[in-house]
Amino acid sequence: MTRTLVLGGARSGKSAYAERLAAESSKEVVYIATATAGDSEMASRIAHHRAARPAEWTTVEEPLALGNQLLRWSSPERLIMVDCLTLWLSNLLFSGGQEYPDVGEITLPALFHEQQDMLASALTKCASDVVLVSNEVGLGIMPMGAVSRCFMDEQGRLNQSVAAICDRAVFVAAGLPLVLKG
Repeated sequence: MTRTLVLGGARSGKSAYAERLAAESSKEVVYIATATAGDSEMASRIAHHRAARPAEWTTVEEPLALGNQLLRWSSPERLIMVDCLTLWLSNLLFSGGQEYPDVGEITLPALFHEQQDMLASALTKCASDVVLVSNEVGLGIMPMGAVSRCFMDEQGRLNQSVAAICDRAVFVAAGLPLVLKG
């Protein structure tokens, strides 16, 4: 079993690269989608992604309990693809329904670190090959708002912790993969 983290910016080709890895695996694919349709534009994006996936893939929509789903679908005959950790982290950040201040200390919901710990544990126990997609958000300018800076910091920490667990890490830019690990 292998763990692969696929990183990249928005529209870098990271999801397409991860989907190629899944399709080439010759294993049953379980696709865990973390996106939620908060508005019509996002609903359209989700519909586009659903339509583009191979019909034989099992799709599981899970915005929060990602570690639980990894263990639920765990099997040596499967490859589990997660798209994406960035939306999952955003879901966790706003899971309490709270408003965040523009400045000052950000208090993260209890679920935030609990679910991240569960993901790390599940990645080490899962009997499937796993391909995880995540945005590399720290390559641009420093965000102005406190919650945006908090998100950028937490995304960087999450990517580092997942990369440490994974056997492979690949950075995708302009559709071109660059192997960082493995």
